[in-house]
Amino acid sequence: MHKEHVYLGVGSNLENPIKRVTDAFSALHTIEDTRVLKTSSLYSSKPMGPQDQPDYINAVCLIETALKPHSLLKQLQQVELDFGRERKGERWGARTLDLDILLYGSQQIKTADLTIPHIGMAEREFVTVPLFEIAPSMICQMENPFLIGWLTALLMG
Repeated sequence: MHKEHVYLGVGSNLENPIKRVTDAFSALHTIEDTRVLKTSSLYSSKPMGPQDQPDYINAVCLIETALKPHSLLKQLQQVELDFGRERKGERWGARTLDLDILLYGSQQIKTADLTIPHIGMAEREFVTVPLFEIAPSMICQMENPFLIGWLTALLMG
């Protein structure tokens, strides 16, 4: 059975977000034919969109799965529901848990409910910084002015 490496974005800004994100890593192990291979550190970030909500805790993890992309999406949405996620149609609203498929192997997918690579991931420091932590060679291939500036500052001391 073929297994694919998949990078997931994990975030929360409600109801003890640090615990939510770390518990989400454990919950991912319960998805059939899926295992977590690597997790980034946790990062705090301002919310996208409305600023009248708490800051987010974000991370990225690498999983290995035999599930096809849409099947994985359904499983991730179930984990979100299990964590109390309410889908109100509000874009960039507060969330108990947000799980996004960032990259699924080298596949490119664009359907009504799934876009891979994830839209805008290269411009979002709450994705690129933790992704760089666990996959530096991959992230250096992206054109990202924030990341280039961040790395330059880091290396220049």
